[in-house]
Amino acid sequence: MPTLAVVNFNIVCATLGGFITIFGLVSYLLKEKFYLSEALISLVAGLIFSPHATNFIKPLDYALGSEEALGTITLYFTRLVLGVQLVLAGVQLPSKYLKKEWRSLALLLGPGMTVMWLSTSLLVWALVPNISFLFALAVGASVTPTDPVLSNSIVKGKFADKNIPKELQKIIIAESGANDGLGYPFLFLPLYLIKYTGDHGLGQVGGASKAMGYWFGETWGYTILLSVVYGATIGWIAKELLHWAEERKYVDRESFLVFAITLALFIVGTVGMIGSDDVLACFIAGNVFTWDDWFRLETLDDSLQPTIDMLLNVAVFMWFGAVCPWSSFVHNNVIPIYRLIPLGILVLLLRRLPIVYLLHKRIPQIEEKHQALFVGFFGPIGVSAIFYLYVSLEFLRQIDVDGAEREDAARLGEVMTVVIWFLAICSIIVHGLSIPLGKLGFYLPRTISSAISSDPVEEPAAFHLRDRTVNGEQSLARTSPRSEQLPAPDGQHPRAMFRVGHSIVRNRDSRSGVAKQKISNPMDARLIGTAVGGDSDAQTRAQNHAGTPVGVGVPVGPVQRAIRFPDETSGVGDAGRNG
Repeated sequence: MPTLAVVNFNIVCATLGGFITIFGLVSYLLKEKFYLSEALISLVAGLIFSPHATNFIKPLDYALGSEEALGTITLYFTRLVLGVQLVLAGVQLPSKYLKKEWRSLALLLGPGMTVMWLSTSLLVWALVPNISFLFALAVGASVTPTDPVLSNSIVKGKFADKNIPKELQKIIIAESGANDGLGYPFLFLPLYLIKYTGDHGLGQVGGASKAMGYWFGETWGYTILLSVVYGATIGWIAKELLHWAEERKYVDRESFLVFAITLALFIVGTVGMIGSDDVLACFIAGNVFTWDDWFRLETLDDSLQPTIDMLLNVAVFMWFGAVCPWSSFVHNNVIPIYRLIPLGILVLLLRRLPIVYLLHKRIPQIEEKHQALFVGFFGPIGVSAIFYLYVSLEFLRQIDVDGAEREDAARLGEVMTVVIWFLAICSIIVHGLSIPLGKLGFYLPRTISSAISSDPVEEPAAFHLRDRTVNGEQSLARTSPRSEQLPAPDGQHPRAMFRVGHSIVRNRDSRSGVAKQKISNPMDARLIGTAVGGDSDAQTRAQNHAGTPVGVGVPVGPVQRAIRFPDETSGVGDAGRNG
């Protein structure tokens, strides 16, 4: 007789795999047509599968019934996700980005984070009854960093490509990566003061002076500075080792693509063992690792890293939906629901938007007022806030008297759990629905107006290209590329130009009299045409690819990468390399 094995492992695999499979079937529709974030969808799925609904996912059972063990699992899970995300965020930034844009980042990370911390703390202090300002500072510090996971989802996809300039996308990624690790000083200042001065310092000796000594020495010195040095060192060593291995053809393509992710795992483990800031170390390591832009450009068109990134994001937000204390938002001894909801709204509106709007004139990447409003509003609270929540709870459990957690520490832990979880859920929902609701509000009135109007809607005039027949033989199709030389404008130095596809490409060698090469490969034409109207990444790839005669020494493999791995070369590729 067959035996059923309806155990937790099988249930979790079936639930997670089934959800990701079904979500994958409509992922483009949901994310690129309806502009819904995978974080919001995964959070709702986690709630549906949680003990609050279908009870397929049972987090407390996995922690053997221990709330403390469940918190530890959540802490380690968020550490893993943040570590991988921040290495990838550092890799996404262009060469020497932190050095080039340090002024803009200094404004966002210095006065920006400080005002965000204080404004959030004041709101918490005003709306949460019977707490001290130190308690409010600890809560505010946990939600001060902008979440890199949710920020990454905002600056990717069709909406970002259409509406967010590239430079603005980069500064959002850089800020969310850097301020995640810099949340420690804001958090541990009130925590140390509570430990050594709260409840009259019961069970502790040293007072405020000892608290400040720990804050400067341990938090700034051991946690922040050490993690920066360690991350930069490991990132540089990893970059040099990968260069060395690739030059000697020791590394295959799969290992090359996964290198940044394995680097993240190594840093999370080693920095975690020494008790420093693994989150900040991962971001610094990722940026130093691609300091020369080599790895970033070589992996620009590969999908392995975004795929792993997506799987981690879906898993962590499903976990959040399952472990979130939903019932505590209504039934708690901290704050009534009629205060909690206004707190969530006010924090999302006032935590970040005012200071970003005031600073935007000094930040070159934020050129317009509407961009300042966008950056100020989209400062999401998510994985990083939950990470700092459980870091705080772990610290507070160590404040004990006669083996029991001190009363004020236990009270702060309860306050932080309710408020931070609620603010994170509010941010995931509001920021996840803002773009689709904004799009709906923009298109719905126009659609209704067009439907009830008796006048025909005027279609915009078609854009015509010279020498192009739309459905005729002269259409520049992929299978029949052509190039034609165009005359130079009068009164200017003659420069050779070629028509490639629908783009005009200047020949940079025209002044020096170097012979021009016609584009005869459709892939070359598309690549160089993209470089003219695209960003610097496309131009770099076009320059690397252009100039190679078709069929002569072109290795087999993806055409947009300069590196050819040993397992990708055969026949003509080998001949090209040896020649």
